[in-house]
Amino acid sequence: MVVKKIGLRILAGSLFVCLFPTVQPVTAQTLKTGERVYNEVCSVCHSVGVAGAPKFADKATWAPLIAEGQPVLTAHAWVGVRGMPAKGGREDLRLEEFSRGVAFMARAAGGSWKDPDAAMLAAISAEEKKRRADPARK
Repeated sequence: MVVKKIGLRILAGSLFVCLFPTVQPVTAQTLKTGERVYNEVCSVCHSVGVAGAPKFADKATWAPLIAEGQPVLTAHAWVGVRGMPAKGGREDLRLEEFSRGVAFMARAAGGSWKDPDAAMLAAISAEEKKRRADPARK
């Protein structure tokens, strides 16, 4: 009888875990790196300059974009700018991952951008709100 009760508890616990798996928190280790985002998403257009996309590591083309500043360029690209679709066409990307990809490309073109921290992500989000409120904003 005791073995049956223990067995039922194990079975019930196993079913609970299968039906309600734990959600892993997003950490810096589980987010994609900028290089990975570039290779998986951005390189499709930025490796060859599709639709006027600035080519990877092209310092002359990236210089005026880098001059716009990290929050502005990242936010505008996040919502879609010029010929680029929002989020680079990848709806599953998180803002932090996308921002890392943009920073990776800016660094390759001579910029000194760092992967975004909480303050930078807040600045990007604030600029995104401005951009959405005024799509003509440049």
